[in-house]
Amino acid sequence: MAPAYVYMVRCQGSQLYTGWTTDPAARLHAHKTGKGARATRAFHAIGMAYLERCGSKSEALRREAALKKLPKAEKEALCAAWAENSCPRLSIATRADAAEILAIYNWYVMNRIATFQITPSTLEEYEQWVEDTLARAPLILARDGSGRLLGYACAHRYHAREAFDWDVESTIYCAPDACSAGVGPALYGALLELLKYQGHWNVYALLADPNPASERFHEKFGFVCVGRCPHTGYKFGRWAGLSTWWLPLRKGNAAPQPVQLQLDAAQVAQVLERYSQPKTK
Repeated sequence: MAPAYVYMVRCQGSQLYTGWTTDPAARLHAHKTGKGARATRAFHAIGMAYLERCGSKSEALRREAALKKLPKAEKEALCAAWAENSCPRLSIATRADAAEILAIYNWYVMNRIATFQITPSTLEEYEQWVEDTLARAPLILARDGSGRLLGYACAHRYHAREAFDWDVESTIYCAPDACSAGVGPALYGALLELLKYQGHWNVYALLADPNPASERFHEKFGFVCVGRCPHTGYKFGRWAGLSTWWLPLRKGNAAPQPVQLQLDAAQVAQVLERYSQPKTK
């Protein structure tokens, strides 16, 4: 049974809209693009203010009714506590985190075309994947205040030949219910900074096409699209294309210095701490 959620969306004028859904990210997108409820179209939804997982649709409906009856002050208190707990705390992954990382990734395998993989990966595969990834680049985790994994970001070789040693392909996946908590920007910001410290020159992101949300996300970090290939992958009964996005971390024609596969632990901790700080409004 798919999980159900009750949520509150912040609208202009400090209005709060309460609803329920089985797909928080998709529902939030609908509200923000004027395809959700009449109220969020009228008051212009800004972002997720509160999200609570429930055991079933009926439980979510009961909780939705209860939230709607709360005074505004109590709703705001719930939103403030949720925002504080949802603020991502960053760390470097270990082999012991493989099962949680795998759970997020396999959700995308089974439900989205963000990955062209169709058969879910196994824990054994991902335990090895974690070790292989950490041998060359950071594998960053974001957890909330209760320790729940919100998402991860990493990088790996763009191509195997030696001339590509200064190029990496980036990867980021957030939990499907990690909405409006700043998870993606925190993970990507920290990852890109650490990749530059390592001495990489270019970061490439391969996106399923179309994927306008991911394209907007990468554009905010300075990525530009350098190519689109139609009809690249077939999944969920339809063809999807593939677009390539490029971010130069360095410019010029100077000979590059060797990449530092392992960074100083204190330097890494400093970057992670900075991107873990709550963003002031």
